[in-house]
Amino acid sequence: MNFDLSKTQKMLQQSARTFFQREYPLSKVRELMETEDASDPSHWEGMAEQGWTGLTLPEAYDGLALGLVDLVVVAEEMGRACLPSPFLASTWAATLIANTPNEALKEKYLPSLSLGESIATVALLEEDPDWDTKTVQLKAETSDAGLVLNGSKHQVLDAAAANLYLIIARMDGNLVVAAVSSDAEGLTISPTPAIDPTRRYYRIDLKNVKVDSRQILAEGTAAERAVEASLQTGALLACADMIGGMQWVLETTVEYAQVRQQFDKPIGSFQAVQHQCADMLLLTESARSATYYAAWALHENDPAGARGLNTAKAYCSEAARRVGNSGIQIHGGIGFTWEHDLHLYYKRAKASEFLFGDPTFHRERLARSLLDG
Repeated sequence: MNFDLSKTQKMLQQSARTFFQREYPLSKVRELMETEDASDPSHWEGMAEQGWTGLTLPEAYDGLALGLVDLVVVAEEMGRACLPSPFLASTWAATLIANTPNEALKEKYLPSLSLGESIATVALLEEDPDWDTKTVQLKAETSDAGLVLNGSKHQVLDAAAANLYLIIARMDGNLVVAAVSSDAEGLTISPTPAIDPTRRYYRIDLKNVKVDSRQILAEGTAAERAVEASLQTGALLACADMIGGMQWVLETTVEYAQVRQQFDKPIGSFQAVQHQCADMLLLTESARSATYYAAWALHENDPAGARGLNTAKAYCSEAARRVGNSGIQIHGGIGFTWEHDLHLYYKRAKASEFLFGDPTFHRERLARSLLDG
């Protein structure tokens, strides 16, 4: 069994790293942080030209039909660059659409998402944020033409950059996924403050928003399965993003420890600093192994895939925070300053810890699956 990336995957990794180093230096990241939606349309087009916006989507919808491991490879490089982009949100949404049984809407939306011509996001969370679909309460009432939506969705990723919202609601006790245009009558969005300046979160309010029956992607069991599959992909992306950030923090901290002097010696010569750097390396490599295994297992439909993902997300969430803590500690006073880029990665890791479920959420799921056999 080969535990390394294939030659093609290594080329993909190098291509992504080169692209992000060229197009998204940290000076550019800081510029985008100050914009309204923290994204750059011209760079989005560049990513689309690389094929990354449709990396895992079927060729029938203009996708590349690659696997989850390939997706993780690219997402890790995005995390390494601390990339401000709606990539995570739109990939999550495209995966949700692809897993629904509505062929008409797949043909309508997936090609444009694959080619980067449109951007979508998913509206799942509500006032009491929980990544379990059982907590969805937003009302979807039936009408002669389809549905009427009333309620609010919270912490919606990159809603200002998206032109399509996938609203997850409850209709007669059953889950329903509806595709709603960003300019639908009765729909308003408002920004939500967040710890991570490289991502944007929004609240969506829906007041008597009418949805044509032809815009319903899935209902009941089909909706549950589609949402769950998309959440798995989203959690993988979050893990990969954290790994990339951990790698940047590790490399930057080790380099600093080699040049920063104290008592006429590099601080990296002190055993306490060496131990911390060794721990950072162990955490980063362990997180990478767990994530890539989960991606492989899910792509191969291995029964252990879901457990692997729960393990990876729980581990990565805590590991990224610990690596960030050590990085700031070794950098000393400069690690706390706005001028140093370290805090950008630390804040992103802290936000990603809760994205698609925090460690407690995933440990509970893992424990439940083990008890159920």
